[in-house]
Amino acid sequence: MSTYTPRKLDQVRTPNGLAALVLIVAVFLGRVGPTNAADLESQVLNQIQAATFEVVAAKPVADNLTYIKPLPLELLPFQERNDKYYSIGTAFLIGNNRFVTAAHVLDTGIGSLWGTPALRDSNGHVFPVDKIEKFSLARDFAVFSVVGHPDATSLKLDTQPKPNGVVYAVGNALGTGVVVRDGVFTSKTPEEQDGRWNWLRFSAAASPGNSGGPLLDKDGAVIGIVLRRSQNENLNYALPIEEVIKAPDHQAHIDNRFSYQLEVLDTAQRGTFKNQFSLPLSFGEFSATFLKLANAFSDSQLKALLGKEPDRVFPNGPGSARLLHNLPRMQYFPALITRHGDGEWAISDKKGARTALSANGYVISGNFGRDLLFRMRRPDDVSGAVLADAELFMKQLLTVGFMRRAVGTERVQVTGVGKPIEDSMHVDGWKRRWQVRVWPLPFANEMFVTLSLPVPDGYVTIARYSLATDWHENLIDLEATTDFVSVGYWGTFAQWKEFLANAALSPDALKAVAVDYEYGRRFSFESKRASFSFTQELQGIGPKSLMGLGFNYLNGDGKPQWDVGAVRVQQDDEDYGHWMAIERQVAPSDGLDDSYKTYWGKVVHRQHPFDAVARTDNDVTKITTVIDTPNANPPSVLYSAFVGAAGSNTQDAMKGKLDSLLRNLRITEH
Repeated sequence: MSTYTPRKLDQVRTPNGLAALVLIVAVFLGRVGPTNAADLESQVLNQIQAATFEVVAAKPVADNLTYIKPLPLELLPFQERNDKYYSIGTAFLIGNNRFVTAAHVLDTGIGSLWGTPALRDSNGHVFPVDKIEKFSLARDFAVFSVVGHPDATSLKLDTQPKPNGVVYAVGNALGTGVVVRDGVFTSKTPEEQDGRWNWLRFSAAASPGNSGGPLLDKDGAVIGIVLRRSQNENLNYALPIEEVIKAPDHQAHIDNRFSYQLEVLDTAQRGTFKNQFSLPLSFGEFSATFLKLANAFSDSQLKALLGKEPDRVFPNGPGSARLLHNLPRMQYFPALITRHGDGEWAISDKKGARTALSANGYVISGNFGRDLLFRMRRPDDVSGAVLADAELFMKQLLTVGFMRRAVGTERVQVTGVGKPIEDSMHVDGWKRRWQVRVWPLPFANEMFVTLSLPVPDGYVTIARYSLATDWHENLIDLEATTDFVSVGYWGTFAQWKEFLANAALSPDALKAVAVDYEYGRRFSFESKRASFSFTQELQGIGPKSLMGLGFNYLNGDGKPQWDVGAVRVQQDDEDYGHWMAIERQVAPSDGLDDSYKTYWGKVVHRQHPFDAVARTDNDVTKITTVIDTPNANPPSVLYSAFVGAAGSNTQDAMKGKLDSLLRNLRITEH
C-alpha cells in the first residue's frame, strides 16, 4: 500500500537496497528566523528539554545472522557502537503520565523485531510505553502512558497559533540529545486527502529523529507535532495540537486512502483503510489489533484489484492472445508475465549473473521491480535435501552475495539467516506448490520473504525485503505474483525421476507425467497429451542427459489450465548439438496479425521448416515435421516433432532419426 504524503522524518532507506534505519545524521543548527533558542528564558528552555524525550527501541541482544567475516563495528561512531537502543523519534509530555508522539513513530514498533518502544530522557533513563490512550493514523499522532515516572513538567499548549510568529522545532538528534531549532510559522495548508484539517507549515529545520517532537511558539507553548518535511522546499509540516486535544478519548481512528498495486499489473486499486477500536490498550494488544485490521484490509484490496477486470487478467482477454501463441517457453530463468499500458501481456525477464556452488550447483539471479528472482541448480552432493532444509536452502542462495549489512563504509556479506519464522506452502492458481518462508533480519527490523517453487534440478525463487510491520502485505503480493511466473522445468533424467516421485511438491499438471530410462539403452516419456520413446541409437542416454518441459495455458472444462506444451530432450547438459523436441502448435485466434496466420499456415501445410527436409543452422543439422491430432478437421492444435544432430548430416541420416522418433510417438489430445 502507498499514499502520497510529504516525507516523514524518522526513516530513510540505505542505498544498498537492504532497508535499515539510519542511526546517525548530521545535526545542523541554523538561525532561520529573527530569534533563536538562546532567546528562550533559561527556565523555559530547561523545562522544554526535560519534557522532550527520545523514542527508542532496544537493539536485538542476539544476532541470528552469520557473516562472511566479523562485523567491523570499530568503523561506527562511538555513540552508535555503544548505545543499546535504536533512536526512532521524539515524544513530549502534555499531562500527568500523558505523552504525545507521531503515530508513524509508534508504528515502527508494530510487529517489530525490536520489541515495545520506550522513552529515554536526557539522563539515559528508559521508560517503556505502557498504554495507548488515543490514536489517529490519518492525523498521525498517538497519546500514551509509560511505565515509571519521568522527572519532568508538562508543556503548556497553545491551540490558536498565529502565522508569521517565531516557532521552535524540538526533537532528538538520533541518540545525541534533544535539539531546539528556530524558524517561522509561515502558513496553514489543507491535508492532502480531503482537506479535513490544516497542517502547520514552518521554516525551522527538522531532520530524521524530529518526528513526534513539539513545535513551540515564542513562549515555549506547544502549537503542533512535528511530522514531516516538504519534498520540494525548505518548509516542514506539523499537526496542530488542537487536533490532538479535540480527538475522542479512548479511541483509535484509522481513515487513510491507499493505493494497492502488483508489479505485474498496470492498474492500481485505490481504497480507504477505515476502522476504529477502543482504547486504552497495552502496546502489545494495540499492535496485535492494528495488525489484524491492517492485514484484513490488505487482503481485501488485493482481492478487489484482481477482481476488477477478471476477463482481462492473463490468460483471459484479447491482450493475452499474442503471448499465448508465443508459449510454451523453455526458458531456464524465471520470467514474469506482465501487462503493459496498452493492455497487452508480455514476458519480462532480467537475468543477472551466475554464481557457482559446489558439486556442479549454481545460482542465477535477477530482478523485476522490487522483487528478486533466482534459479538454483542444487549441488549434486545435497540432492533433494535442500527441498526440506530451510537453512541449507538459504545458505546456498546467499552465496550470490545479494544480502549485505552496512557497517560504516563497508557492506558485509550475510552468509546465513537462521531458521524462518514462517515455513508453509502456497498453491498458486496453476496448482504449483511454492514453499513459503519468512526470515527475520533483526538488525534492520525487516523480513526477507521468499516463495520457492521446487523444480527437478532445484528451485525457482521470488523474494522481497519487507519492513517487519508489513510482511503480511508483501507475502500476499508475492503469492499473487506466483500466478504470473513463467519458467521451464529442467533436470537430468535422474532428477526428474526423484522429482516426480515427490507428489507433495510437484504440480498437478505433472501428476500424469511419467519418465523412465536406462542409461545407454532407452528413454520414455508419457503425459496425458503425448508419449514417445527412443533408444541409444537415436540419441545418447546417460547421467548428464536432460529433459525440459515448457507449458501452455489451455482451456479445459471451461477454465484455463496450465499443462505441458513442449518437451525437449538433450543428450548432454553441455552438448547443445544433439537434441529432440515435441511442441504443441495452436491455431491463431481472431484478431491476431498476419504473421501468426502465416506461421500456422506453414504448420498446417507442412511447409518449410515443417517439411521433413534437413537444414543446417550454426553447425547443427535440423529436421522438423508435423503430427496430426486425432479426430481434428480442421485442426486447431497440431504437434511438431524436431531432431537436431551436431555437424553436417545427410537428408537420409536425418530422416532416419526423425522416423525413429515418430515410430513410438503418440498424440492423445483430441
